[in-house]
Amino acid sequence: MTNYILIVAAIILLCLFLNKISAKLGIPVLLAFILLGMLFGTDGLLKISFDNYQIAEQICTVSLIFIMFYGGFGTNWKQARPVAGKAVLLSTLGVLLTAAATGIFCWGVLRFDFWESMLIGAVLSSTDAASVFSILRSKRLNLKDNTASMLEMESGSNDPCSYMLAVIILAVMKGGFTGESLVKLVLLQVIFGVLIGVLTAVFGAWVLSRMKNAGDGVDTIFVFSMALLSYAGAAILGGNGYLAAYLAGLIMGNRPLHNKKSLVHFFDGLTGLMQMLIFFLLGLLAFPSALPGIIPVAFTIALFLTFVARPLSVFAILTPFRCSARQQLLVSWSGLRGAASIVFAILATVDPAYTKNDLFHIVIFIVLFSISIQGSLLGFMARRLDMIDDNSNVMKTFSDYSEEVPVEFVKIVIKKDHPWAGHRIKDVTSLPDLLLVLILRGEERIVPNGDTVIMEGDKIVLSALSPEENLGLYLSEIEIDRESPWIGLPLSRVKLPEDSLVLVLMREDRVKIPNGNTVIRENDILVISQV
Repeated sequence: MTNYILIVAAIILLCLFLNKISAKLGIPVLLAFILLGMLFGTDGLLKISFDNYQIAEQICTVSLIFIMFYGGFGTNWKQARPVAGKAVLLSTLGVLLTAAATGIFCWGVLRFDFWESMLIGAVLSSTDAASVFSILRSKRLNLKDNTASMLEMESGSNDPCSYMLAVIILAVMKGGFTGESLVKLVLLQVIFGVLIGVLTAVFGAWVLSRMKNAGDGVDTIFVFSMALLSYAGAAILGGNGYLAAYLAGLIMGNRPLHNKKSLVHFFDGLTGLMQMLIFFLLGLLAFPSALPGIIPVAFTIALFLTFVARPLSVFAILTPFRCSARQQLLVSWSGLRGAASIVFAILATVDPAYTKNDLFHIVIFIVLFSISIQGSLLGFMARRLDMIDDNSNVMKTFSDYSEEVPVEFVKIVIKKDHPWAGHRIKDVTSLPDLLLVLILRGEERIVPNGDTVIMEGDKIVLSALSPEENLGLYLSEIEIDRESPWIGLPLSRVKLPEDSLVLVLMREDRVKIPNGNTVIRENDILVISQV
């Protein structure tokens, strides 16, 4: 037992080390996890014999629950809402088109059995949320036209559709599957998937709102259990557990939860661990000696999927929305295959339905191709297509961005009538425990001292200590839409919840500290502190 624990610890440490190395080299780390698994496997140096697909399928299913839940939990709905329609079409109709095109290609060109061809298309039809999130975050790809939000929402929500397709095709391959059975299966998958996902999220958010003073660990354990409950509750009723997990994560992640940032960071780490586990198991199950035999077929499918099937579905869906060709090309290139395709391939492998070809190793090769080529070149393609937006911040598309962060730095613009204008820093009166750390004067960045004179038009940055203990405060946002009764009222007349205070008012591109006379307008965003 001790030896196994030592091996597991060594594998995790190696994965973390490879994570650092891959970041410096610009190579997607998931590729390294697969290769590490192959190194430990039967054909590798350590010769660990592991070929139990049933256990691997169960482990990967649990891992994918958290990847799906985090796909929703980490998405910022405010940023994603303008492109939600496009993203949903890509994650549903796009999956169907990609699966159909790939399946027809395998059947018509490669001469596979028809239903086996459709199964290959279904398994490979979804894109990998964890890979897309990781690349966008690590490379800080600030994309134009809200493309980052569209990619995140699409990749986070298309696995349930791919899973449902795979289940339907496997049922057809077993025989005795009628049109009535198809309608029943689809309705059960969608209805119970949506219903349980929404109910779990509402219940989870309600409970969390009443345990504000609980420690961070209690919050984390509770949300962890909600992820499992959403999947199991839907699956036991015949619903789509992955759809339920995604919706539960999306709804809960966009509620004003206490300690949301720490929750996102926990699931970020947990998802990273789940990816390590899935890709390492994939490498461990794989036989590198079997890859040369399937390379011609797998490489042909990978090329068709990347350069024909994915672009075909993207252009068919986004062209009616008048999306630019550059944006559609980038979205096409961003269709990375990853963890979900692996899990669904293992699911098909353990299913009693007969498959003539080595689906598992075909998917291994295609995932390796997708991660190594598409993942490595995603940043290059974004720059080449002129889709980088220097005025946006991709981190805003994630739900942990700036929402429950204790303020450490504050920027103030010195106007003509500001009491500090024209005075030396050592002569101004300020609150205790504040430090002026930077002055932005035109293009000049000044690190000040006591004799530095503050001038009109300067932008000064102040620093203050973050609270070391949990003060029981958390921040939330209220967006003022056209139906809000607060429009036209000064803040002094607005009835806020008890123990609440408006800290910041965001209006268009401006951020201001309000007072009681500040009048609220349509489209304002109020940042509120609550106990």
